[in-house]
Amino acid sequence: MKKILQTFGKLMNTRLGLVLSLLLFYWIKTIVAYQLDFEMGIENPYQLMLTLINPIPLGLLLLGLPLYLKNTKAFYITEIIIYTLLNFLLMSNIIYFREFTDFITLSVMLASVKVSEGLGNSTFKLLTPWDIFYLSDFILLGFLFWQKKILADKRPFDKRASFAVTALSGLLFSINLFMAEVDRPELLTRGFSNVYVVKGLGLPSFLIYDGVQTYKTQKIRNEANPDEINDVEAYVKEHFAAANANYYGIGKGRNVIVIHLESFQQFLIDYKLEVDGQSYEVTPFLNSLYHSNQTFAFSNFFHQVKAGKTSDAETLMETSLFGLNQGSFFVQYGGDNTQYAAPHIFAAFSNYTTAVFHGNVGTFWNRNNVYKQFDYDYWFDQSYMSERTDDNSFQYGLNDKVMFGDSIKYLERLQQPFYAKFITVSNHYPYQSFSGDELGFPLAQTEDETINGYFQTANYLDSALENFFNYLKKTGLYDNSVIVLYGDHYGISNSRNTTLAELLGKDAETWTEYDTAMLQRVPYMIHVPGMDKGFISNTYGGEVDALPTLLDVMGIDSSQFIMMGQDLLSTENSQTVAFRSSGTFVTPKYTSYGGKVYYTESGLEITNPDETTQAEIQAIRDAVKKQLATSDSVQTGDLLRFFSTSIDKVDTSTISYNDSYGKLLEIEKELGSASTSLYSKNGNKSTQDKYEAPSYQELHSTTTVTETTTADSSQTTEATTNP
Repeated sequence: MKKILQTFGKLMNTRLGLVLSLLLFYWIKTIVAYQLDFEMGIENPYQLMLTLINPIPLGLLLLGLPLYLKNTKAFYITEIIIYTLLNFLLMSNIIYFREFTDFITLSVMLASVKVSEGLGNSTFKLLTPWDIFYLSDFILLGFLFWQKKILADKRPFDKRASFAVTALSGLLFSINLFMAEVDRPELLTRGFSNVYVVKGLGLPSFLIYDGVQTYKTQKIRNEANPDEINDVEAYVKEHFAAANANYYGIGKGRNVIVIHLESFQQFLIDYKLEVDGQSYEVTPFLNSLYHSNQTFAFSNFFHQVKAGKTSDAETLMETSLFGLNQGSFFVQYGGDNTQYAAPHIFAAFSNYTTAVFHGNVGTFWNRNNVYKQFDYDYWFDQSYMSERTDDNSFQYGLNDKVMFGDSIKYLERLQQPFYAKFITVSNHYPYQSFSGDELGFPLAQTEDETINGYFQTANYLDSALENFFNYLKKTGLYDNSVIVLYGDHYGISNSRNTTLAELLGKDAETWTEYDTAMLQRVPYMIHVPGMDKGFISNTYGGEVDALPTLLDVMGIDSSQFIMMGQDLLSTENSQTVAFRSSGTFVTPKYTSYGGKVYYTESGLEITNPDETTQAEIQAIRDAVKKQLATSDSVQTGDLLRFFSTSIDKVDTSTISYNDSYGKLLEIEKELGSASTSLYSKNGNKSTQDKYEAPSYQELHSTTTVTETTTADSSQTTEATTNP
């Protein structure tokens, strides 16, 4: 031990030696924190290597800066200050992560009062005996200085050598950034998750990145004028489509269960895959819902997402506002902007309990912050569910059957009525083939493995949905709920469409941008058990129209909110679908996509339009541009903070996703006989045993060909007229 101390002391008696020693200490502590305190979600050796590398570049840069100082006292004071700040950043994030499962952002630092409120008296409870390790280097350094094992080096460090240290750190950072982008393309432009940035680039880099993003968003936000909301309100009033009296309030008072169908495209509905002369119905259960007279289904419903993909879909579906033209609204604005989202509206008007379930980490797409602004009471992410293994999950989270099953423990404890959203992931790129008991549904036979697996994972999702619906029926939740299902965005990317063409009965050689535009359709269904007014609507609409449609079905007047969409069941709907790419849209008459314009009904390209046609197309372009610009002004300027309506804004300081299950049990206990949870209504007995998730092999032990649906006999009626 004495020799070790002497060696360290000798090394740190030079300025460069001190810098490298402190870098070593910081590196060791960061790596330990990555492994023990942060839920990094390291999925492969490459990501592990990234975490081993990323503390070094900026650590070396920052700790090497004092080498430029000639004055001995200035060097040592500055060096210790920088090292202390690095450690303070690390330790603060460790404590913060234990409570919020996320990293500290600049906006959190600026709102330090809210942080202290969030942590409160629990701060000391978040400390562990292990934390003494993170202070051990300061104890060691203090001892070495006290024992005079470390002596001040009065020799100024050569400037060229100082520059070499800086240049080396810059080179290392460039390599680190390149490696991080290889692992997660568009890491800094799309955002994804704070954890992904830290995993790829480290804590100091994340803070700098977040600072840049915060500056950009705050600059626009600060320049926003309260009067701008007046223009927005005028636009909303002018474009409002009144509810259809035939359907308004038809689901009033029921639970709302929203099911997010990952990467699910409309062409899968009623699709049969032909393999070796056999016909396989890909989604028999969803087909039965689609054709049921208990369902409002929309055949011309389009996704409207861009770089934010799934998070954009959530923004559109639950706020009736668009995502951003660049980047993710969830990441850049969602955690801070005022929101009047579906959960908040239902909670404010009808005292709904609100919850969301997902088998992935809570920080992905910044959900753990955005969901507070949406007013979700509970956020049950993967940390509340089964530990992920190779058998029950893949890159993006737990398989859907597992997720639905694990969610029941919490779903049955929610006070009714509730608004609950389930986010599925198994039908997510790269559409990995199932094995074991789930093996059976065939792969398509093309040259593209992604396309081949897409039908199998879609079939698995369909099976998982049927299992969950069966549970709802057994427990009685089904009859007292409105169930919404929607596809978030395309599953097969546009670059693969020509390969997909043959499976769709089209010729790859004659494939057009019109065909690509039509493939942007995704399912949207509102299933109201016991109702017999359902039909398949051919009304053209998009995800921005979903919330006003749902609110009207549930008997809540959507005119009192800022929404860019229109009720799809309204006879006044304009049927104009705006895509985020400039100049692209779909209407019943015209489709503009990929720089070309087509007649929507026939798919024929319009190459030489007359003046009347030109004027009509330009009018649609102007309307689309106005809708997107109005939405963008709301989102980037946070204009809803200036908006007044009958319900209060969300108070996020009252929302915490720590120990959500414990809170449910506490509320249930306080309410006693007044509790409306399914658990209480079931005689204080769990309903988990009512959920069954048979595998593909168990369901198809006698045949591998699916020819019929498993729906109720009542789910057979179809209508194809507009409302």
